[in-house]
This record gives sequence, structure tokens and C-alpha cells, in this order.
Amino acid sequence: MQKHWKKAMTNQAQSIENRQSRAMRSLNRLVEVSLILNSSLSTEEILTQLMDASAEILNAESASVILMDRNTHQLHFVAMPTGAAQAEKLVRIPVPLEGSIAGHIIKENQTIVLDDVSQDPRHYRNTDDQSGFKTRSLLGVPMRISDRVVGALEAVNKIGDHWEPDDQNYLEILASQAAIALEKAELVDQLQKANAELSQVDKLKNDFIAIASHELRTPLGVILGYASFLKDEAQGELGDHADAVLNSALKMRNLIEDMTNLRFLKIGDSELQRDEVSLSGLLQLVRGDVLALASANDQKLTLGRPDPDVVVYADRALLLMALTNIVNNAIKFTPQEGNIQIKVIDRPQEVWICVQDDGVGIPERDLENIFKPFYQVEDHMTRRHGGMGLGLSIAKAVVEAHRGRLWAESAGKNQGATLTMSLPKGWV
Repeated sequence: MQKHWKKAMTNQAQSIENRQSRAMRSLNRLVEVSLILNSSLSTEEILTQLMDASAEILNAESASVILMDRNTHQLHFVAMPTGAAQAEKLVRIPVPLEGSIAGHIIKENQTIVLDDVSQDPRHYRNTDDQSGFKTRSLLGVPMRISDRVVGALEAVNKIGDHWEPDDQNYLEILASQAAIALEKAELVDQLQKANAELSQVDKLKNDFIAIASHELRTPLGVILGYASFLKDEAQGELGDHADAVLNSALKMRNLIEDMTNLRFLKIGDSELQRDEVSLSGLLQLVRGDVLALASANDQKLTLGRPDPDVVVYADRALLLMALTNIVNNAIKFTPQEGNIQIKVIDRPQEVWICVQDDGVGIPERDLENIFKPFYQVEDHMTRRHGGMGLGLSIAKAVVEAHRGRLWAESAGKNQGATLTMSLPKGWV
């Protein structure tokens, strides 16, 4: 008797040890799969991992994911374990929402455990008939995303014994993890498609702008040439008309430049062609670009005299464009015979370039807004001064690509404004 009792105790202990060992293996596999699901953005990889893990952890012959089409409400197999011979056949077989076990799981948001599916009238036998796979037992759980059921995860044909309580727990955990991962993958896929569409639209926009600006430059160049000639040669009323034509042509040139430079709104540090740039030389280049427009308005343009040794490591062409945009903005909003001053302040870790005018000023509420693309301070100013509202936006994007800052200061209406560009010294 005692011998039988010891044997029974030994068998019981061995059984407990086996269950614990299996539970530990299953938990380790669950953790492993959870990490993979949470790190993957591929729907195919998520489904593959889910199928393989479900069959392995539950000790089942197979597993499958069935998802519901939101439009037709039909169910479709979307995955089976790696190497399943019936996989290709199953994915082509639609499953009805009514009259199927998967449909009941999804519609009722309910787990189903069947040790003998042949006794259940909900079993949709057409899948077995068409695929050649014989379903004997089934454990299915709903897959939920937020508050809706999107599909079912099924483990099929338990090897050996009946389904155990732990099997349901394991499958529900896998279904929950997979649903979250699938939702994330779907959102990423939608985002990638949206980005691709936006990129295509952006390319079309850039192509159009490039073609349009190219076609406009040729006649505009002719107009500028003749207007400059007339301004120098004509007198009296004809000279005044030449001034008006030249001024308008210069504004048109700036508009075309703004259109062409739209792409720089998204420029990054990696796109910069850095070199040593002397600020003294840079200011002279800016003066050459804007002097005609300032002279047409009888404005006084004053340049500071920075130390020739003051340099920054920057993209010369882009920095010239940014500073020219800022000065053009000052010219635009400064009245005739007004004053515009450009000065350089050499600081220990950075260099400030300040553009100061005595123009219309900037309301306090708009000191940040003026750097937004296409932003205009007031409607009447838009009509009066023209422009697309891109110059300062492009300048800010270029400065920030250089790890610098651009800000505006003004005491208010008709008090002028100062725009300051801060650039770090050295390579950053």
C-alpha cells in the first residue's frame, strides 16, 4: 500500500513539474512574441509570428486569423502557420458571418471552446471541404481593437488531451497583443500611403513652380533691362513711368524667387553645403542684391562694418538668401525715404545679424506669426505691399537648419522693427 502511495505521489509531483515546466516555456514564448509584435510594423510578420506562437504554445496542429471586412461583413482567413499546406486554399475561401464559429466569436464577442466541432451546428464545413483540412477541435477568441471586434484568433486540433483553461488565457493574451500590433501596423501603413501621396503632390507642386518661374524669368529679364535703361536715359514723366515699371519688375522678381525657394521651407542640416563665410563679405553681397529696390524707394540703407575676422561656418548661398529676404522685408514695410540698418554683433558663442527699420512696425501678437508661411499681418497690408508671405518663413527655416535662431522685436504700430538672426560660431 505504501509503495503504491509513494508511486502515486511521485507521479503527481512529476505531473505538477511537467505542468510548471510547460507553463514556464509558454510564458517565455509569450514574452518573446509580445516583444516581436510590439517592435514590428509589418502586418505579414505580425501574423506569421502570431500563427506560429499560437500553434506552439497551445500544442495545436494549426492556428488561423480570420478578419471581418468592414464593408461586406464577410470573413476571410488572412494567416495560417508557416508551412501550412492548406494556407493558400483557405485565404481564398470566404466565411459567412452567420452560420460559422468565427462569425459567432466576432458577432457575440465571445470565446468558444470545442473539443468536438462535429457536434456543433455552427461549424462551417465548407472550409474543410475546400481546403482538405479536417477540423476536429477548436479554441477561438475574439480580436479586439479599442471597443470593436475585428476578427478571431483560432487554434485548431489540440494534440493529445482536451483544451485546458490555460490555453484560453494564452490565446486571449496573444489575440490582444496581435490586435494592438495590427492596429499600429495599419496606422503606419496609412501614414506611409498619405506621405507618399503628399510627396507626389509636393513633387508636382515643385515641378510646376520650377517650370512657371523659368518661363517668367525670361520676359521679366527683358522688362528689367529696358526699365533700367529708360530710368537712366529718360527724364520727366517718362522717367517716372520707368521708375514705376522698374519697381514693379523688381517686386515680381522677388515673388518668383519666393516661389522658387519654397523647397527650402523643409531644408535640413544634412542638405547644407557649409564653408567659412565672412560676414563682412556677406553684407556686401546683400547690399548688391537689395540696393536697386531700396534706391527705387529713396530709402537709406546703412551697413555696419563687422570685423573681417568674424566668420561663421554656413551654406553661403542659403545664408545670403535668408538675409536678403529679411532685408527685402524691411524695405517692403518701410516708407519712402525711410531708414534700414544692418549691423553685426559679435558675441562669445554666436554672432547676431540685426536688420532694423523705421517702418510700419509689428503688433505684439504677430511677432511669432510673421514667420509662418503665407502669413500676412493685415489684409490691407497684403493689398498695399504685396508679396506671398514666404520670405521670412524661408529665412527662418534656413537659419534653424544652421542651428540658429531668428526673431522679431517691435514697439508696435509705426515704431519700426528689428529682426535678429543668431548663428553659432564654429561647426555645429
